[in-house]
Amino acid sequence: MSGMRLLAPLLALLVFGCSTAEKPKPTPLEPLTATLGVTEAWRLNLGDITFPLVAAVNGDRVTVADGAGNVVAVQAATGQELWRASVGSPISAGVGSDGRFAAVVTRENELVTLEGGAEKWRARLPSAVSTPPLLAGERVFVMGVDRAVHAFDALDGRKLWVLQRPGDALTLSSTGVVTPFKDTLLVGQGPRLTGVEPLRGGVRWEVPLASPRGTNEVERLADLIGPVIRAGDVVCARAFQSAVACADAERGALLWTKNVGGTNAIGGDGELVFGADATDRITAWRTPSGEVAWSSERFLYRGLAAPTAMGRSIAFGDVEGQVHFLDRTSGEPLARVATDGSPVIGRPVLVAGRLVVFTRKGAVLGLRSD
Repeated sequence: MSGMRLLAPLLALLVFGCSTAEKPKPTPLEPLTATLGVTEAWRLNLGDITFPLVAAVNGDRVTVADGAGNVVAVQAATGQELWRASVGSPISAGVGSDGRFAAVVTRENELVTLEGGAEKWRARLPSAVSTPPLLAGERVFVMGVDRAVHAFDALDGRKLWVLQRPGDALTLSSTGVVTPFKDTLLVGQGPRLTGVEPLRGGVRWEVPLASPRGTNEVERLADLIGPVIRAGDVVCARAFQSAVACADAERGALLWTKNVGGTNAIGGDGELVFGADATDRITAWRTPSGEVAWSSERFLYRGLAAPTAMGRSIAFGDVEGQVHFLDRTSGEPLARVATDGSPVIGRPVLVAGRLVVFTRKGAVLGLRSD
């Protein structure tokens, strides 16, 4: 079983890589007369981002990292660097931050915690990590690709507890779910959203968001993909190649689930949930009920990244470095912004009136909308 776990992330990536290589060419973009003004407010250049980036947002600042191990905190309104540091080694996941501390995980499975750009402590982890650490309540929570969750004291690196539960032999090497909800830690373990007591690591509840089907372990792979959407007590997420679903995290109860393929995180808010399937067909579901509001096939096979709701629009980045702004109520294109020609990665974050977008070549852009 341990051998299967070690091979699982590589197998999952190979399967995904083969499927994307066989896709048809991206649908050509239609001529567009913009009806929404979007301009570039600032740009920051990092090194190549070689992992599924999830940025950390704290107030008006964004903390990001590149594949070489450079970590940067940026003032979102202006793009001004607040501090920059290097952990001295390539990293395998995005960065977590609570505003005081920031943390990343290296490819050598070391958890590195910084304070104000200065290294505070390191801790060795027993497995690889592809999900950014979560910092909350002076604790650092890290989930390995084996789905084990580790809790450390943010001040001194002391290990507090480990939650290791039996699971499937095959796991996904992609950004998973580790997020706070009131006094509960939410983690994704396979297709299950699990509520964990953060002080001691006990399980409070779990909700299956998908019912995996298939004739083998690859087809049944349905790990939850982060980041999630949170709107009040409602938390929504995608289960890899299986479903999009929402749950009531206060009660630990499933609200709805829709069988739909797809490999990237979803976006949205308390009104609508947005996501692209494996062919990049975009669907908008009503958050309270799961009813389909609209769908669009304008961007088939354009390698759409996870979307972000921004005012009256929804923003999707694509594999050619374009950021598409669509009317959130109809899916009609409103505007289009070019970045650096490399794929837009991760889900953009909306901070201090700026949509912060990330590319594979390491461009970090702050976009301003009218």
